[in-house]
Amino acid sequence: MAALRVAVIGGGPGGLYAAALLKRLDPEREITLWERNAPDDTFGFGVVLSDETLGGIEHADPVVYAALQAEFVRWDDIDIVYRGRRHTSGGHGFAALGRRTLLRVLHERCRDLGVELRFRTEAPPAQELAASYDLVVAADGVRSATRTAHADVFGPRIEEHRCRYIWLAADFALDAFRFEIAETEHGVMQLHGYPYESGGRGGSSTVIVEMREEVWRAAGFDTLDPAESVERCAKVFADALGGRPLRSNNSTWTTFRTVVNDRWSHGSCVLIGDAAHTAHFSIGSGTKLAVEDALALAACVEEQPTLPEALAAYEAERRPVVTSTQRAAHASLRWFEELDRYVDQPPRQFAFNLLTRSRRVTHDNLRLRDAEFTRKAEEEFGCPPGTPPMFTPFRLRELELRNRVVVSPMDMYSAEDGMPGDFHLVHLGARALGGAGLVMTEMVCVSPEGRITPGCAGLWTPEQGSAWRRIVDFVHDRAPGTAFGLQLGHSGRKGSTKLMWEGIDDPLDEGNWPLVAPSPLPYRPGVSQVPKELSAAELTAIRRQFTDAARRGDAAGFDLLELHCAHGYLLSSFLSPLTNRRTDGYGGSLENRLRFPLEVFDAVREVWPEGRPMTVRLSATDWAEGGTTAEDAVRIARAFAAHGADAVDVSTGQVVADERPAYGRSYQTPYAERIRSEAGVPVIAVGAISSWDDVNSLILAGRTDLCALARPHLYDPHWTLHAAAEQGYVGPGVEWPAPYRAGSRRPQTGRTDAPKPRLHLN
Repeated sequence: MAALRVAVIGGGPGGLYAAALLKRLDPEREITLWERNAPDDTFGFGVVLSDETLGGIEHADPVVYAALQAEFVRWDDIDIVYRGRRHTSGGHGFAALGRRTLLRVLHERCRDLGVELRFRTEAPPAQELAASYDLVVAADGVRSATRTAHADVFGPRIEEHRCRYIWLAADFALDAFRFEIAETEHGVMQLHGYPYESGGRGGSSTVIVEMREEVWRAAGFDTLDPAESVERCAKVFADALGGRPLRSNNSTWTTFRTVVNDRWSHGSCVLIGDAAHTAHFSIGSGTKLAVEDALALAACVEEQPTLPEALAAYEAERRPVVTSTQRAAHASLRWFEELDRYVDQPPRQFAFNLLTRSRRVTHDNLRLRDAEFTRKAEEEFGCPPGTPPMFTPFRLRELELRNRVVVSPMDMYSAEDGMPGDFHLVHLGARALGGAGLVMTEMVCVSPEGRITPGCAGLWTPEQGSAWRRIVDFVHDRAPGTAFGLQLGHSGRKGSTKLMWEGIDDPLDEGNWPLVAPSPLPYRPGVSQVPKELSAAELTAIRRQFTDAARRGDAAGFDLLELHCAHGYLLSSFLSPLTNRRTDGYGGSLENRLRFPLEVFDAVREVWPEGRPMTVRLSATDWAEGGTTAEDAVRIARAFAAHGADAVDVSTGQVVADERPAYGRSYQTPYAERIRSEAGVPVIAVGAISSWDDVNSLILAGRTDLCALARPHLYDPHWTLHAAAEQGYVGPGVEWPAPYRAGSRRPQTGRTDAPKPRLHLN
């Protein structure tokens, strides 16, 4: 690629480092950077960089790395101060320096390399620069004018969040990354603090004070001038500051904005750093992401034969990393937004919850960093010595589960006329032998018309009850200690479809049966069958179908019964305002929409043995505008708990075809956590929980009581046994079946440590 003329808009770390790298890789390039502020103007204090980012800097530009290395403050500890107690977790490895120092190093490097820096100068619009420059790098921040001017191409989505925060500094060096929680008469406030300079008269620390908008207003911060705000913050956190004052640098209270763009380039213009994406400061990734963007952009421009290919390669490389970071940052942001939900946790569990809030630090990871801290958190939780949290027992009525792992209900579409057969015996029996505390059936349908597909299992005949009895007996006889649960449901408007692998949610080509629902609304307009609106008499009949099936489940010997009120099936479609448009007593308000599902629950609970638990599976959000919200889900869960539900199995979505889920690791867990906290009922978390480390982390943090896993148990029927073996756990929480004990240790493999050659001969 011929020498480029490059324009850089914005003199923050990302823009400066991109300019320096592009110039260093090809000194023939003409590079000009515009920054509207003065060289020393900066509105933050300290900057935290990870070892990974520093490694990239060292490899790309040893001169910059050496200059930064000389300035870094390093520390390992995180202090969490909560209700007068400080818990310290070590082994985390931070490096920070002053933002002014970072900018000075980058200014000097740019000048040494020959980059033209134009301070106190507003950059021309990107479109104008593109007429005379080959590449325009827009590093103009979270309120990027470039992004705004070309919003039709970049497709920005900007979300304002619920907390107010302010960046301040203290003239002494904290000895750890400090989180301090203040419970005031106005609400909960939090401090995030870390050192960034160790010299001078004791060094300097960044201090961020954050609180919910309503707390900020109740405390009167909205009426204070800047100096009064700073003084008030210092008083609230006087203990953390040792009575010292805080200082400001034209700091103002603001709300965090999450920026996501559909595209990062437009012609020869490319977005980097906060112009392209933002990540909440609580995981310290803003500067890190910007610097890594600069590294990737410079490398791609160097490696690719043309500029369009370079910009495409840059986005392909960076987008997955940024998406993952933003997902973690959003989890962290939400944790602090909802801090008042956690303040009544035991102090060490609260600390563990805070440390693992983004899901990037996990139970196993934290155990490696600070084994003693993790051991004490386990001890406080009630784990016997050497027992991972997932292998602690949990009681529901008279049923004690030996561990916290649930084999989630998974439709197998392998029954004939509703009859479970040898496939179900082998499938469910294998998972029961695999060590989970609770194995759930697929959704077992209460009538032929209540099936999803012709392959769905049922419990509407005595013969089906006998077939289930055979499977239950196998589980109880051959996998003692494993509980077996029955999930009952009715497909509603989502029935009469093909087997999943033949076309998910596609209507049958022939042999369709009529569908029923609260309202005559098809699942997929123009594709799905239009269901009949249920009459009062038909509601009574369906209620009886559920109780008849429950009685057969009792006779079959199931240990637990779950009522399926999720995923858009019949009972779920009564709950959602998107699928229930009735004008009688079963529609309208949430209380009315709850009426029929609660009637079914009450009827089933009446015939289900008193000592055996009943749970309810809910979709905690419809992932669609106007549908069930997280707030609604809490109210729904409270209602079922008041009627005797022993736990809520918290799923999401699949209620309407045009949903827009936000997938990701453990993505449904926050809904379970909220229901557990606000409704005061035990919960089962489900959804992209894939590792035993995830299960231990969620349990120990108090985010859930049980974890249900589906796909991992398809991949490995003995997932729980293997989790025990990999953690070196032997105890009552899991037991290898006698015929399998010889396989309780990982098989040996061939050597991979062959001697390396001593000489290389040409």
